[in-house]
Amino acid sequence: MRAPTGLGPAGRPVGATYRLQLGPGFTFADAATRVPYLADLGVTHLYLSPVLEAVAGSTHGYDVTDPTRVRAELGGRAGLDALADTAHRAGLGLVIDIVPNHLGVGRPEQNPWWWDVLRYGPRSRFADVFDIDWSADNGAGGRLALPVLARDDEAPAVTVDRTGPHPVLRYHDRIFPVGPDPGGAGAEIAAAQHYRLIPWNHATRTYRRFLAIDELAALRVEDHEVFAATHREIGSWFTDGIADGVRVDHPDGLTDPAGYLRRLRALTGPDAWIVIEKVLPPGQSLDRALPVAGTTGYEALRELAHALVDPAGEGPLSRLHERHTGNDGAARTDSPEHRAIRADLAAHDFRPDVERLARTVRRETGATLPRRALDEAVLAVLNDSPADDAAIRTVRRAASLGAETATGLTRLADALTAKSVEDTLYYRAARLIALQEVGGAPWEFGPDDPHPALAHRAAHWPAAMTTLSTHDTKRGEDVRARIGVLSQCPALWADRLERWSAMVPAPPEPALGLLLWQTLFGVWPEDGAVTGALRSRLHGYTEKAMREARSGTSWTAPDEAFESAAHTFLDAVLDGPVAAELTGLVHEIGRHGRADALAQKAIQLLGPGVPDVYQGTERWDDSLVDPDNRRPVDWEALRTGEHQKQHLVRTALRLRRERPRSFVGGSYAPLRGTGPGADHLLGFGRGPREGDLDVLVLASRRTLVLARSGGWRETRVALPPGRWTDRLTGAVHAGRMDLHVLDIEHPVALLVRD
Repeated sequence: MRAPTGLGPAGRPVGATYRLQLGPGFTFADAATRVPYLADLGVTHLYLSPVLEAVAGSTHGYDVTDPTRVRAELGGRAGLDALADTAHRAGLGLVIDIVPNHLGVGRPEQNPWWWDVLRYGPRSRFADVFDIDWSADNGAGGRLALPVLARDDEAPAVTVDRTGPHPVLRYHDRIFPVGPDPGGAGAEIAAAQHYRLIPWNHATRTYRRFLAIDELAALRVEDHEVFAATHREIGSWFTDGIADGVRVDHPDGLTDPAGYLRRLRALTGPDAWIVIEKVLPPGQSLDRALPVAGTTGYEALRELAHALVDPAGEGPLSRLHERHTGNDGAARTDSPEHRAIRADLAAHDFRPDVERLARTVRRETGATLPRRALDEAVLAVLNDSPADDAAIRTVRRAASLGAETATGLTRLADALTAKSVEDTLYYRAARLIALQEVGGAPWEFGPDDPHPALAHRAAHWPAAMTTLSTHDTKRGEDVRARIGVLSQCPALWADRLERWSAMVPAPPEPALGLLLWQTLFGVWPEDGAVTGALRSRLHGYTEKAMREARSGTSWTAPDEAFESAAHTFLDAVLDGPVAAELTGLVHEIGRHGRADALAQKAIQLLGPGVPDVYQGTERWDDSLVDPDNRRPVDWEALRTGEHQKQHLVRTALRLRRERPRSFVGGSYAPLRGTGPGADHLLGFGRGPREGDLDVLVLASRRTLVLARSGGWRETRVALPPGRWTDRLTGAVHAGRMDLHVLDIEHPVALLVRD
């Protein structure tokens, strides 16, 4: 068994985290007022969203503008210090999200380093911080191309402003510095700068971006001086005892992820808890040589999702999807549709990155092939084309040299995968959207036995983070659990869809309709009340879903008729007779979604790894994709109320805190039942060492199928020797336990040896 890597200081090890989304509306001071509640809940650490200076008003903080300062809107470094002090006095620590990939450059005046580069060009002392191509053949005449103009003829709209201490160029609400100043009008001065203002839809980009986002410029943290400059403030959190760990955002976007993590480990020290945002496909494990505690847990989310859905529903739901759309909706990453999406993204959104990489190939190989031929060759290699010509061979030869071309291809391929799968393909298919998550594998309804994966985590990554909800998940954990129940009743769902589809106008695209029907069922309130807030949230989600799918409309080319038809469909559901029938279906099968939600929460909280509780998810959470999942939390309701899920979360977290040696680094043993309902039990034991279990977790699954097949009947589980008390109910058990105690209202038991 692998010993945990970096768990925080000896007196404050990381055992369970609670993610807080900070912003102008929820600052360090606000977080400090929640410390008593969170300490009582049972977590060991507050897990903070990015805290460095970001674009003014940013609600997420991933658009950092100055890595040398803690964000003033949150309370600055003094506010962070005060929060840490409050947390420490309550016995809690801090884990902080860091963003080494990029800086926000959409507002140049707010980013001092970018402003300096724009003003002084390649002579700027910050020019090497960013990955900028200053070569004469970069497509912008050796200058830095800024894609900000609305059209080609917008140059006259650029004006010069000399009212301040230094002249600036203005384009609507955007501001740019003036370096060389030949005098004259705005267009003449703009032509003399180290940067070139170009239309937003031109392909030329002379700086590397994060995931094709123009407002996020990539950093060269592989350079030791750049690493030092961008991580000085981060390092001080550890030397000053402010932070006990960090979450690293998207390390695969870096030039040398492993090298970066080694430098980060040296900076933060051997005790720091470091987890990385990395999506591991099924069957892939994290490199054990990395100096980290593990990932942020998307593979754990996937494993639990597959353990809860009913494999028997795969065929009927595939046929339902095929009847509506002509395909089975499996969202396979090896499908022709995914290959087409990936190729389209590479040819359009990532075209600047492709052209930049082609220029790199030319420099590294000395190739004299036509520019367009090399561009197309890079596209062919990225798309795994079987074609073979001189240009493609040139690209492959450059990649084999292991220099910048190889790194660039890997980085660009990873970015294309991230964008093409979770952000596009998963909005075009809707067989069972409970499985269509970050790191998901919706093309298969299995494996349904989670024990091998849980045992592997206990043995090899005992301190990795586990999660059910994040700021990046496509829908909240309880929404997924309810939608997953449809796998247990595909005939019922198909019948309702046929009936409801005849009662409302058709959506503009069948797959979008299937996605929206499942979404509506997943978030539908039990009382059936369609509030203005819910309506607004659902319309916002609909807009994002159809634009991300990029099949009938998109963010860059919205189709008004297509979108209007989608919103008309949604309003017809919300305002018509279907609404009452949706409420009826929730009353009929919604409780089985609650049972699965409690089961997955218990397994996540007490299974191997370090569990994170995303803000507010200790109660039922109906969140959808961001920004919906960053809505303000009702802290007063959390503090004063008691809720079935909240009771489970508090009990489990306190149990972890009470017996830490049984969890992070502790043993794991599956518990299996005997009898006709044995397949509906997910059970395991935890303890400080092999063969010494002192905590048992028993959870039911697929309770709708269980109920229809006659219930537990004579199903039992053999408990290890001793007297076991259920911390949730107080019931005492010993010997062979009848599983009928796991009913639909109490689907989980947390047993502790007395």
